[in-house]
Amino acid sequence: MTVRVLVVDDHALFRAGLLAVLSAMDDVDVVGEAADGEQALVAVAELKPQVVLMDLRMPGIGGLAATARVVERHPDVAVVVLTMSEDPDSVFAALRAGARGYLLKEAEARDVERTIAAVANGEAVFGARVAEQVVGFFSASATTSAEPQAFPDLTAREREVLEMMARGLDNASIARRLFLSEKTVRNRVSDILAKLRARTRAEAVARARDAGIGGSGA
Repeated sequence: MTVRVLVVDDHALFRAGLLAVLSAMDDVDVVGEAADGEQALVAVAELKPQVVLMDLRMPGIGGLAATARVVERHPDVAVVVLTMSEDPDSVFAALRAGARGYLLKEAEARDVERTIAAVANGEAVFGARVAEQVVGFFSASATTSAEPQAFPDLTAREREVLEMMARGLDNASIARRLFLSEKTVRNRVSDILAKLRARTRAEAVARARDAGIGGSGA
């Protein structure tokens, strides 16, 4: 069975290399490519791929938010995250967004090919190193008695950004306080919305304040 695949990555050179590798696979039909989340949503609707290979860190809505929207609008499409990030926070966030696979960009071509075939058949697939990270995370979690936090799948930086959002700061103000670029803040906000499954910034802020985060003002 030939699997229809869409490639989504904002790095043109990596995207071109991946397209070349995929095009050499007998059971893969590359139907298109996209450079960011917004383009991905349009391409999925128009090209109807069976599998989307999705980067996480991209301009605009970002890979996590794009994954969540693809899964919501096209539940028959399998999203495989293909990224440099192997930390458990990113893995769990991708799973919560609906991804069926998670591979590192250093994965061998044969692993990518097997993953595409597997997720197209309804399976979930993780690369070996990603699986090790997940097991390590749960092993560490089992040994700590710390009280649970609200929104545990947020990273420390995302929690900082959410707190400032809940205190009423805009992206420019958050960027200045955290010494980040506005683009980085926008990406963090997109990731937060995806992890919280919030459709809007206002909804995320309301949930944060309900959880006791950032309610004291700027």
